[in-house]
Amino acid sequence: MRAIFVILLVVCTTFLSAQNGKPQDYLSSEFHNSRREALRDKMPDNSVAVFFANPVRNRANDVDYVYHQDPDFYYLTGYKEPHAVLVIFSENQTDSNGKTYDEILYVQEKNARAEMWTGYRLGTEGAKNELGFETVFNGKEFLNNNIDFSKFDKVMHKPFTNDYRDTRDKADLAGLIESFKNQVYLDKTPAIRNGSINVELNQEVSTSPEVRTDTKSLRNFMGELRQIKSPEELKLLKKAVRISAMGQVEVMKAMHPGMSETEVQGLHEYVYKKYGSEYEGYPSIVGAGNNGCVLHYVENSKTKLENDLVLMDLGAEYHGYTADVTRTIPANGKFSEEQRAIYDLVYEAQEAGIAAAKVGNNASDTHKAGQQIINQGLYELGIINSPDAQHMYFPHGTSHHIGLDVHDLNTGGSFEPNMVITVEPGIYIPEGSDCDEKWWGIAVRIEDDILITENGPVNLSAEAPRKADEIEKLMEQPSVFNNLELPELN
Repeated sequence: MRAIFVILLVVCTTFLSAQNGKPQDYLSSEFHNSRREALRDKMPDNSVAVFFANPVRNRANDVDYVYHQDPDFYYLTGYKEPHAVLVIFSENQTDSNGKTYDEILYVQEKNARAEMWTGYRLGTEGAKNELGFETVFNGKEFLNNNIDFSKFDKVMHKPFTNDYRDTRDKADLAGLIESFKNQVYLDKTPAIRNGSINVELNQEVSTSPEVRTDTKSLRNFMGELRQIKSPEELKLLKKAVRISAMGQVEVMKAMHPGMSETEVQGLHEYVYKKYGSEYEGYPSIVGAGNNGCVLHYVENSKTKLENDLVLMDLGAEYHGYTADVTRTIPANGKFSEEQRAIYDLVYEAQEAGIAAAKVGNNASDTHKAGQQIINQGLYELGIINSPDAQHMYFPHGTSHHIGLDVHDLNTGGSFEPNMVITVEPGIYIPEGSDCDEKWWGIAVRIEDDILITENGPVNLSAEAPRKADEIEKLMEQPSVFNNLELPELN
């Protein structure tokens, strides 16, 4: 009977989504349910895990940033709205009516007036019908819930950083967290809600003697789950990567010295939107010349690219999953002798790093493979005094996981099949460096998204050229943006 119900639920949800014009390739409710079951399998006996939705982030005055759900919360629920709580029990619980349950989702309440301003809310029935939960309550019911946390051997939650705002709604995130603190911790002063006490839950004043809390295990459990991508996840992640690669391809064809950094950013992000990407996975980095030496340069304010190399580190986010792809290209379409020398060295290092991205190795292996090549190459170019010299021309690591976060949760262990990592060596020679001035202002990073498989690494972003000759050849092609001209604004 339950199987028939699930099938009908999927069919009805798909039909309604199609009627509303929504994409049809979101993660399924079955996926999210399977992730909760997988987490439950890792939980100790007689334990409970409590997850809170992300805060609403204020941009200025009465304007908030576009809401983005906490990745763990989304992974486990599919719920995209704020002011919510997920409670997962290691074993079945029984309510006063004799009904059993092993999880509860608390959501923000339906409110016609609020929805007129900020959009449709699922509410309790929507969460049941669309997300597949059986036990769902409005958030205000978490404030006075009947959960006796003292009966569990362990109450697990993630540390809070107190970066949420208190509003007039008693069931906002501030109220939900205060309620949880009051149920689990000795400090029950309302000053926490008013923001006059800044306490992180992993450094809480003191725990009630009868409640045993754990703020570390969930990060490990979620890292174990999220670092291995399911086929359903890989489908979305591969699309995010391909969209990002297409952005690089189209910008290569459109690039010219008269463009600005922010114009380059806009073209990338237009391509993302054209392919259905909802967001950027992180602030877009477009650094021309010396600006590329700032690793997380996001001002993108240079008005003319001129003849500089342009480092473009951008990633589309598609249905929650984010790519991370970097290309560095000459604004005028041709690498200078010095630019090509540095570029080819980074390319060689990346090739070695990708080759090391195999089952059983780890991030230190991909880094060492590229670092040795870069150090030897910088020495041969006369930029450093010996291959063993300490320097800051390659100051960052080479690999990180990607997924629901651009730096995705993982356990830091060996690579396993269906992990997706970056390989991104770089060389950055800022103005004023202790080397010949001809190298100053050259910054190169090449970054690709690599799927780990039993048969070796697969470059998911290979559609965007990496070799210097291939980049120059592509930059000669006409661009779809060539005829995009807007009126002058005086």
